[in-house]
Amino acid sequence: MPNLEPTNNAPGLHVSKPSPSDPATASAVCHCGASTSAKGDAQVGALVAGWNANHGAAHGK
Repeated sequence: MPNLEPTNNAPGLHVSKPSPSDPATASAVCHCGASTSAKGDAQVGALVAGWNANHGAAHGK
């Protein structure tokens, strides 16, 4: 399987939760240069909400 982690050349959001008992992890890289990561279900939820509100499709290139 290819590496799905976002990079500056391939920006995006990647969320992983291998099993219900494992904490979620996430990483994000935006085309504007912002990047972040999170571990734990609550922190990943906040990262996704922030991504949806401020990056990704929320702002143009």
